[in-house]
Amino acid sequence: MEPGRSIVSLAEYGLKNKTALVTGAGSGIGYVICKQLYKAGAHVIAVSRTLEHLEKLKQECQEIQIICCNLTDWEATEHALKYTKADLVVNNAGVALLEPVGHITESAFNKTFNLNTKAAINVIQCCLPHMKSNKHGAIVNISSQAGISAIQDHAVYAASKAALDQLTRVFALELGQYNIRVNSVNPTVTLTPMSQVGWSDPAKAKGMKDKIPLGRFATPEDVTDAVLYLLSDKSAMITGTILPIDGGFTAC
Repeated sequence: MEPGRSIVSLAEYGLKNKTALVTGAGSGIGYVICKQLYKAGAHVIAVSRTLEHLEKLKQECQEIQIICCNLTDWEATEHALKYTKADLVVNNAGVALLEPVGHITESAFNKTFNLNTKAAINVIQCCLPHMKSNKHGAIVNISSQAGISAIQDHAVYAASKAALDQLTRVFALELGQYNIRVNSVNPTVTLTPMSQVGWSDPAKAKGMKDKIPLGRFATPEDVTDAVLYLLSDKSAMITGTILPIDGGFTAC
């Protein structure tokens, strides 16, 4: 167990028999979130564009429902999620294409915003009818510290996550009347395959860690703990919140 991490019974979150839809479920943070939700007794709908990853997840959690879908395709997503009845949604799917100012390409911009921002809107809207009819729901968007603080070469990624944060606030404002809560979590560099894109160089990684008061990168479990809390009724009065999980990076 990591230093400072306490043991919390998953049953305490009260997620048993809730239906939770998680995007970007095939690896990294989404994979861990799915497994923890499953252990907590939730009915999990795992969404990813990589069938191989979903099948591996299903081998470990046999009752999980898997949906293979390219979330950047608006109509395909609507079709794939048309009959889902999720009480809880985690928008975790994302991409990090790092380009310095002066060399930003239209392709990278479109790919980034289509998945990091546009897809989140579509997924939420697909799930809203069920939540509205039940007068209850919780949505957590996985954003980034880059949406709060400027980071070298992260212009497009940062903009997509800042947009996601503002969507979180507006969705929280508009959906509160239906008792639907919407929050974001904003991790620092998290030890996942995607983080290798920008942080595999030891010197660069050290430079970032030196700016984090707690002196380390996050683990998927660090992020998952916060997500489960925000999905649960333990956070019943929390909505529209942008929660850094960054070891103090954005406080400095």
